[in-house]
Amino acid sequence: MSRGVVAAGHPLTAEAGARVLREGGNAVDAAIAAVLTSFVTESPLTGLGAGGYMLVHEGSRTTVLDFFVAAPGAEAAQRRAELVPIPVRFTDEAAQIFHVGAASCGVPGAPAGLDEAARRFGTVPLSELAAPAAALARRGVRQNPEQAYFVKILAPILTHYEEAKAVYAPSGELLGEGDPFRFGELGDALERLGAEGAEPFYRGDVAAALSDWVLERGGTLGRADLAAYETVAREPVRARYRGCEVLTNPPPSSGGILIALALELLDRGGGTGTEELVDAMEAAQAARTEAFLDGLYEAGFAARFLSADRLGSTTHITAVDEDGRCASVTCSNGTGSGLVVPGTGIHLNNMLGEEDLNPHGFHRHASGRRMPSMMSPTVVLRDGELVCGLGSGGSNRIRSAIVQTLVRLLGDGLDVAEAVVAPRVHFEAGAVQAEPGVEEAALVRLEARGLEIFRWPVVNVFFGGVHAVARDPGTGALSGGGDPRRGGAVAVA
Repeated sequence: MSRGVVAAGHPLTAEAGARVLREGGNAVDAAIAAVLTSFVTESPLTGLGAGGYMLVHEGSRTTVLDFFVAAPGAEAAQRRAELVPIPVRFTDEAAQIFHVGAASCGVPGAPAGLDEAARRFGTVPLSELAAPAAALARRGVRQNPEQAYFVKILAPILTHYEEAKAVYAPSGELLGEGDPFRFGELGDALERLGAEGAEPFYRGDVAAALSDWVLERGGTLGRADLAAYETVAREPVRARYRGCEVLTNPPPSSGGILIALALELLDRGGGTGTEELVDAMEAAQAARTEAFLDGLYEAGFAARFLSADRLGSTTHITAVDEDGRCASVTCSNGTGSGLVVPGTGIHLNNMLGEEDLNPHGFHRHASGRRMPSMMSPTVVLRDGELVCGLGSGGSNRIRSAIVQTLVRLLGDGLDVAEAVVAPRVHFEAGAVQAEPGVEEAALVRLEARGLEIFRWPVVNVFFGGVHAVARDPGTGALSGGGDPRRGGAVAVA
């Protein structure tokens, strides 16, 4: 039997985690190593300037480590810059506006979260987990087709400021497929995180450099914001679906309870077809009101929200070890703010400028509050035994990608790889986005109900990137699914 399986968004990311498992580390060690490697292999989507969540399941205990981006403003600095709107084109027809610049930078959580995960759950020193990723950043990694695509569509952001342009277009030409991505300062930063932990990034010279760079350009990220940042351990939110218990990200994140609502509605209705999925997505979308966003910060909100009355640019890594321990971690830099801070190896996030995280207006979150992310690392248990761990990138599409993968796995009986690649739909703003392979008759019936249908000619990263590992509770056999929409890969230890 294997020592474990890792599913991630790049072959080198997955292999980094699998190597740790082969050498005797546990699932959390593997996930940390894979995340650090993803900062190099999947750099447009994640990094030390990002935030995220790690859901850890071991034995009878499941814990969510919240290290997502927090709103700055503890020093009451006046914002002197405006958000810079930049369109990102997934295809010639499909574009989404993202907002970048100094005004978009929130307090990053990735260094703090990974340091905390290593201390709380890990068995391998952080320095050993960081060393291979640091070496890779200095040596360079050639861009595969999927990563080259991300650099291409994010080029207006990655080349908007000279510091980022020097990383992603070092010779004046944008990095393309086969070109090496090298970032020596990132290698130095990863090595320092391994040696010193998160302290320099929040209360040392790195923190000072980040804050000074943003404040000088009109943002509000102060030294006090960084110094006050802490990783928070939370209890997961729970839902039932097809005799299983689904544990996912709780408030103040918004994605987890919307996933839980959709699954509970689907479980009650019993169907797994396109129309049932769209109905559940429509109900979840309608629930995302301004009162909902305010309620995320109230004690007991998840239980009230999921009451019987109601029920009438991101990366993900999942690692499972031979003992059934699972670490499911989603980490995101948004699309990045475009601000690469010299000497730090850090491209800061743009979470204050992400419309999906600020649906009712920008700059409304109180200082120190976590942003209400859709990111939802998830595990599924049956009779207390691990069935699978999964999560996804993909902005607002995260929740629909996870729901559909679980429906295909648990409701339709597909294996995990088949469930990950199955065609998806996404409902938002009265319209249904549909991948090739979705039942045409169902789309026609939805059109007859007055919904607008967008039929995509090819699969696309727009629909998320689910990376999942399944475990047979009876035999302990492990299998994985890496999402081809995002160059996903599975590595066996």
